[in-house]
Amino acid sequence: MYPTSLAVIALTFSNYVLQPVFPECIPPYDATRVLSIVCLLLLTWVNSTSVRWATRIQDIFTAGKLLALGLIIVVGFMQIFKGNYEALKPSNAFNFWMTPTVGQLALAFLQGSFAFSGWNFLNYVTEELVEPRRNLPRAIFISIPLVTFVYTFTNIAYFTAMTPEELMSSNAVAVTFGEKLLGYFSWIMPVSVALSTFGGINGYLFTSSRLCFSGAREGHLPSLLAMIHFKYCTPVPALLVCCGTTIIIMLVGDTYTLINYVSFINYLCYGVTIMGLIVLRFKKPKMFRPIKVNLIVPITYLIFWAFLLIFSFYSEPVVCGVGLIIILTGVPVFFLAVYWRNKPKCIDRFFESMTICGQKVCYVVYPQPSIPDDDLMPYDTEVTENSLKKQ
Repeated sequence: MYPTSLAVIALTFSNYVLQPVFPECIPPYDATRVLSIVCLLLLTWVNSTSVRWATRIQDIFTAGKLLALGLIIVVGFMQIFKGNYEALKPSNAFNFWMTPTVGQLALAFLQGSFAFSGWNFLNYVTEELVEPRRNLPRAIFISIPLVTFVYTFTNIAYFTAMTPEELMSSNAVAVTFGEKLLGYFSWIMPVSVALSTFGGINGYLFTSSRLCFSGAREGHLPSLLAMIHFKYCTPVPALLVCCGTTIIIMLVGDTYTLINYVSFINYLCYGVTIMGLIVLRFKKPKMFRPIKVNLIVPITYLIFWAFLLIFSFYSEPVVCGVGLIIILTGVPVFFLAVYWRNKPKCIDRFFESMTICGQKVCYVVYPQPSIPDDDLMPYDTEVTENSLKKQ
């Protein structure tokens, strides 16, 4: 899921950076891949050397993203006040230039949902949050309505300058929007989107590496991924795995196919997770829950989820089928590597030698918590960093 999402955002970044260089055509395949890989390697290095710099990059580029989207929204509303909103009139907005099927409608929702697929990422770094029980719900309540508002009005602004046909045919929508309405300042758009996607890549790397780290700590992934750099206290092996898998996926797929793959897999996994939430609510009703929602919310989500997946599978059986097969490849790996406890000693020795080799190459050790506060993560505290150096 996450390397595919990373690949999509990295390709988007390179497309917008190169679009002004190739204004009359789509940027070359090799150029987009090389630039995407350079960007990915740079941010992997930043995340490997400093958690503080990674979070600062995220803050700065998120602010830049919101400023760019704010500019698009303001220009769009100026167009509406001038009376330039033909594509938004109900007579035009609901006049389909092609007859949509239910499957295509579900697929449209699935592709559109990719833009909102970061709604659950903060859960992966709760151990690094200060006072997560207070700040996690607060961040969710602020960010999801804000993102929904901004993205909705951005799309409304696009339709003040482009017809649906023009929007579909554009390789870089924000660039086309800027060329039509900003004139001399049209260069702001590709720069802004490039900065936005740069921050997006950083965010995905930051969260997906913590997911690998946590999985390894639970015994679901090789123990090497649960180690941190002895000096920088960052999960270097997990970051390198995320970077490497992203590069492989980037070289074998195009953007829209990757979005279809990852959207289907995302929603399949989200639905199963939320089913688990409902099952636990009934099986363990007295379990302590610091954050709790009414069951109407997950049940409503599951109804919508079932509609999306069933009709998406009906509309794109090959893409969704391949996505399902990709998930199922994890089943034999799980049984062989995790569930099977009494492995032959030669296999255990092989994994031990690989772990020791990885330790020597990456200079990593197992984190040793030395502070009692559960709200902090061992590899992101100055106290633990000093104790690790002493050890």
